[in-house]
Amino acid sequence: MTLNEYQEHALETAIYPAESRIIYPTLGLTGEAGEVADKVKKIIRDNKKEFTPEKKAEIMKEIGDVLWYCATLSHDLGYTLDEVAQTNVDKLRSRMDRHKITGSGDNR
Repeated sequence: MTLNEYQEHALETAIYPAESRIIYPTLGLTGEAGEVADKVKKIIRDNKKEFTPEKKAEIMKEIGDVLWYCATLSHDLGYTLDEVAQTNVDKLRSRMDRHKITGSGDNR
């Protein structure tokens, strides 16, 4: 499945008010990213840092939720996931080529 195919499938289940476009998926994205972090935190706390296949699968499902929100937010902003991914790859390659891969700041 390509990123754009995934985005099409995600949009079939994107049911939220039109007046909340952009805002709704942004809030969902932050919440789901927090759930990924929370699952990792609990593995460190409760599982002696052991990432069992079952725990990895739980995290993977949360990453899927993050991807769903990325797909819907990208669409609401007028972009395909392929465009978002290609723009990101181009940005990172440019930083590598200019030896700016480390450090901070969006426009390095």
